Amino acid sequence: MRGPGLAAPTLKKADDFRGTLRRIIERLRRDRLRLASVVGFGVLMVLGMLAVPAVLGRATDLVIDGASAGDVDFGALAQVLGLAIAISLATFGITVSNGRTIAKMAQHMAYRLREEADRKIASLPLSYFDSRPRGEVLSRVTNDIDNLTQTVGLVTQRIVQGLLFLVGVPIMMLTISPLLTLIVVLTLPLTVLAARIIGRRSQPRFAQQWATTGKLNGHVEEMITGHQLVTLFGRRAEGAAVFERHNRDLYENTVRAQWVSALLGPAMAFLGLVTYVLVAVAGGLQVAAGALTFGQIQAFIQYTGQFSNPLNMLAALFGQVQSAVASGERVFEFLDAEEQSPEPAAAGDELTAVEGRVAFEDVSFRYLPDEPLIEHLWLEAQPGQTVAIVGPTGAGKTTLVNLLMRFYDLDAGRITVDGVDVSTVERERLRRRIGMVLQDTWLFEGTIAENIAYGRPGATREEVAAAAQAAHADHFIRTLPDGYDTIVGADEGGLSAGERQLVTIARAFLIDPSILILDEATSSVDTRTEMLVQQGMVALRQGRTSFVIAHRLSTIRDADVIVVMEHGTVVEQGPHEKLLTSGGAYARLYEAQFAQPAVEEEEAAART
Repeated sequence: MRGPGLAAPTLKKADDFRGTLRRIIERLRRDRLRLASVVGFGVLMVLGMLAVPAVLGRATDLVIDGASAGDVDFGALAQVLGLAIAISLATFGITVSNGRTIAKMAQHMAYRLREEADRKIASLPLSYFDSRPRGEVLSRVTNDIDNLTQTVGLVTQRIVQGLLFLVGVPIMMLTISPLLTLIVVLTLPLTVLAARIIGRRSQPRFAQQWATTGKLNGHVEEMITGHQLVTLFGRRAEGAAVFERHNRDLYENTVRAQWVSALLGPAMAFLGLVTYVLVAVAGGLQVAAGALTFGQIQAFIQYTGQFSNPLNMLAALFGQVQSAVASGERVFEFLDAEEQSPEPAAAGDELTAVEGRVAFEDVSFRYLPDEPLIEHLWLEAQPGQTVAIVGPTGAGKTTLVNLLMRFYDLDAGRITVDGVDVSTVERERLRRRIGMVLQDTWLFEGTIAENIAYGRPGATREEVAAAAQAAHADHFIRTLPDGYDTIVGADEGGLSAGERQLVTIARAFLIDPSILILDEATSSVDTRTEMLVQQGMVALRQGRTSFVIAHRLSTIRDADVIVVMEHGTVVEQGPHEKLLTSGGAYARLYEAQFAQPAVEEEEAAART
């Protein structure tokens, strides 16, 4: 439920590339053993790859020198080639082991992030979810985490390998020719400059790409959830148009991001080609002058390729790194979201046995700083009383019980239960004493028995059946093919709206709450079922303080106290008959609700 005045936020552009990258690296460092293994394997891989050109260069010199002398030493040549093959096979085995290690490290990171996201969801205030599309939150917890960790797994090995090459290759080059090495190194600043220029332009585009993905997911989630209403009101075309707009935005943002990042590959290839030409010309001159052998220039050219390959490889991965960092920023933004106020430092057992005296003392609350909702509200419910809360839409009825449940924190005043300020009680301890039945039913994927026992997972089948009987749900449950073992879920599982509501009411019966909140609990129930539910509610309310939010005034005539709210303030309170005779706000609501049916009955009688 979105609070008044709250709207979906505008997704801001991610811009803290370095900070997010540091946080990603810090998370990798937590898996120190695997990270050390990756580095160790990388060193061995690079050593093997660096050794092969030198060995093959030696083989080339053996062939050329032997051919010049008219006697090639095939035995020595076979040993050198055998050594090259052995090094290559060992390098292959190390590469396979390294790939498995990196896969485990990346998935371990994803596992931890999903754990943190799950804990974060439990600690975020209700206002966080009220102000954001559920699909957008889901996108951060699923798509963005997957994109981040998969890219980490792909990139880590190549980055480690590339960096080691950038260190090891120049050393091997220097052992052959300092002059040629200098030529190669002088092209490096141009490569770094190209990477910086293209990177600055591609990263914001990747951030926009994933922000647009969140918007698209949010719209799809809304369309699937409200499919029946969309079809009923003939809004499929409008929904398709919104989808097309988001889909087009995602297409265009993705193309722009991929196109800009892809420029780095050709730029690196061009610089690598220039370097290769310079090395070939200068190397040929040195061979002609006798400063280098054919084997040495062959090895050096191979090292030049090894030096440019990591740069080209890093360039090819650059776009994926940008995309991963953009996803990382969205994930960390979610994990860094402000949590609900901390629990009291020394919470006691004040609510172990609750009598049910509830008092709202000078309570003020607003969703937005400049839009007051509840101002200086005073209200008291005595133990065992049924308090009905009525009023026009936006009066603050549901907000009032949300404050009692500590879904939101007060701006001023306090709420007490048996004289204890609820802000000093752990939320979980407080909510265990309160039963709540909402207008919108929610059943998870599982059996009816499991759904009824959701608040008491250890309840026996007899206790579950007793709760269902009290809610007048036992009869229809037993008529189902599998009875209490019938599978239901968010897709209704074949139950009518009234039957689903009865299951949620049975769920409230089972936890045996001291305080009961019914928020339009019978609005989805037909007239016959409503009578059964009302009978069950009378039994459920015995000895419990009950808050009943209702628009149909006929359902709350027997309430001990009826509270009438307007604009966040209690304007009237008292029993049904007294409020009717007073001619105030309640009488006006009652007259407006029942006057039209009476007129229609009179007109029908006149026609007959």
